[in-house]
Amino acid sequence: MKKIVISTGGGDAPGLNAVIYSVVMASQSRGWEVYGSRQGYLGLLDADELIRLTPEDVADITPTGGTILGSTNKGNPFAMPVENLAGEIQIRDVSDRVMKNFLRMGFLCHIAVGGDGSLEIAHRFATEKGMQVIGVPKTIDNDLQATQMTFGYDTAVSTATEALDKLHSTAKSHDRVLVVEVMGRDSGWIALNSGISGGADVILIPEIPFDFDTVCEKINDNVLHDKHYAIVVVAEGAKARDHEAIHKGDGEVGRSEKILGGIGEYVAREISLRTGKDSRSLVLGHLQRGGSPTTFDRLLALRFGATAVRLAENGDFDQMVALSGDQMIAVPLAEAVKGRKKVPLDSDKVLTAREIGICFGD
Repeated sequence: MKKIVISTGGGDAPGLNAVIYSVVMASQSRGWEVYGSRQGYLGLLDADELIRLTPEDVADITPTGGTILGSTNKGNPFAMPVENLAGEIQIRDVSDRVMKNFLRMGFLCHIAVGGDGSLEIAHRFATEKGMQVIGVPKTIDNDLQATQMTFGYDTAVSTATEALDKLHSTAKSHDRVLVVEVMGRDSGWIALNSGISGGADVILIPEIPFDFDTVCEKINDNVLHDKHYAIVVVAEGAKARDHEAIHKGDGEVGRSEKILGGIGEYVAREISLRTGKDSRSLVLGHLQRGGSPTTFDRLLALRFGATAVRLAENGDFDQMVALSGDQMIAVPLAEAVKGRKKVPLDSDKVLTAREIGICFGD
């Protein structure tokens, strides 16, 4: 009997459980067994963290947020934080141990569900250790360039848009400027789409360094047109012209990227100083990761999972499932992780935003 193992790594996203459900059910129809690796690769490091997944185990999980397998941002087996006998944290390469357990369990392949960081680790296992891997793209940031869309993104945008809809009334009641910080890291997809849909006056994204004079000019122009409030949407990785992105440091040992955050408060403070208007900031944060996935994300996640099992059946490894138009395709993992997808500045969405009066601060 063929056996496969599935893991969910990196930040959580709505739709992860739908992928797990789809992989289990598609494997069951082929007579295969599925195991889940808890907390990313932890299950392949410690057999006690590997769990057998049956159709009964995954029944009714499709509409639920999060992941029943758990996830982690600091679980890279090639650079794993490990506590030594003295209680000190050291970074060690435990990838050989992962590969040994993978072979000992007799797995046909590893279905790695994650963003660019998790998929880059999976690609290293494929090329350096010979692990048979299939990637499934997951990130609310929608910044994987080899796929048209990642699951989790639509839900995150919907959550942000709903928040913006509610903020209009309180901003208008107090004649305030409300600055809303959203996720996205170095890509402005969430900020752009929620900002347009949620009626923002200003959208600040990493792809367009902004100038405070231009932002404040837009807010003052609102007053001239008898609109005494404003909604500003800012991506966490946005930066003022000639400045770096604001961050909170490296975070926990083993985390590969800095923790972004603080740009919303900074923008609100500068707007208040420059315009004299009462300005407040709000960070949506992990609200964007939580909750039940939208219909779009559920269906996309289910399609990704089923396609991953088909690729495993056909022996198409070191590939990532991707959405192209309305079709599911396979792309090399090397192609998927070579760069992040940015917002094209000449895209229809950016042009539409400008034409309906939204300012990008440039």
